[in-house]
Amino acid sequence: MSYLESLRVFVRVSELGSITSGGRDLRLTPAVASKRIKELEARLGVRLFNRTTRKLTQTEIGRDFYDHARRVIAALDDAEAAVAGLSGRPRGTIRVTAPIGVGRGVIAPLAQEFIREFPEIRLNLRLSDRRVDILEDQIDMAFVLGDLPESSLKQRKIMDAPRVLAASPDYLARRGAPDLPEDLKAHDCLLLRYPRSPEYFWTLQTSDGALRLDLTGPLDCDEASVLVDWALGGAGIVNRPRFELAPHLASGALVEVLPETPPQPAVLACLYPHRRQQDPKIRLFADFMIRHIRAQLQRTARG
Repeated sequence: MSYLESLRVFVRVSELGSITSGGRDLRLTPAVASKRIKELEARLGVRLFNRTTRKLTQTEIGRDFYDHARRVIAALDDAEAAVAGLSGRPRGTIRVTAPIGVGRGVIAPLAQEFIREFPEIRLNLRLSDRRVDILEDQIDMAFVLGDLPESSLKQRKIMDAPRVLAASPDYLARRGAPDLPEDLKAHDCLLLRYPRSPEYFWTLQTSDGALRLDLTGPLDCDEASVLVDWALGGAGIVNRPRFELAPHLASGALVEVLPETPPQPAVLACLYPHRRQQDPKIRLFADFMIRHIRAQLQRTARG
């Protein structure tokens, strides 16, 4: 078992570029992760990493060994999944990623319920508003919010999530509320931006069809929760799914603007590699989450 654990540690350290990060991903301390790497190198009689005080890089042998080790781990995971499916007792680790807002507000609480119901499954949840490379990062399932990307991955749409434009009463008292979509160009719009971000513009629904607006503002960020905090602080107008802003709209901390021409809804979906759809625990998790997410967000939409 120690050799297999060492292989898993080696694969994750290689993928994350850090012994600390690789160990943390597998719930190991840096000391234990480092020990596993050294045990593997001793067994193989080669150096797999070049180490300096500031950087960890694979050796040429390490790069070759990684390709083989990753296939071994993938084959082992598939074999365990097949046995678990036949036994009717799903077990193992599921690596999941989600945007921060939907991850905190929806995915994380439901994940906790899922683990209570299926205690032999471990869930590794990573939250980021940036799009991740599912195959490169060895992700089993990714929840996405927005336009679905062109992809060879298996896609399951959960639902359309209505969006809303909103600002604080303080901001609207100072700047006035926009009366028409084009008025947004004169306002401080809070934008979710990062390299290759899809939200450098907003698309609103009008009686004449979709209207794309290229907008600017003094503040942008790569984390959506920061945009909401800025909006609450009176910094500008935010464009987020209604379920994220529902508590603030209900309390009056934020006020909806341009309700007659709302933004186009975002698609909430889950994506995973085709090979993972045969894994019983992945199918179980996907079915559980989709069912409960739909029910929760529909309750939110009804207020």
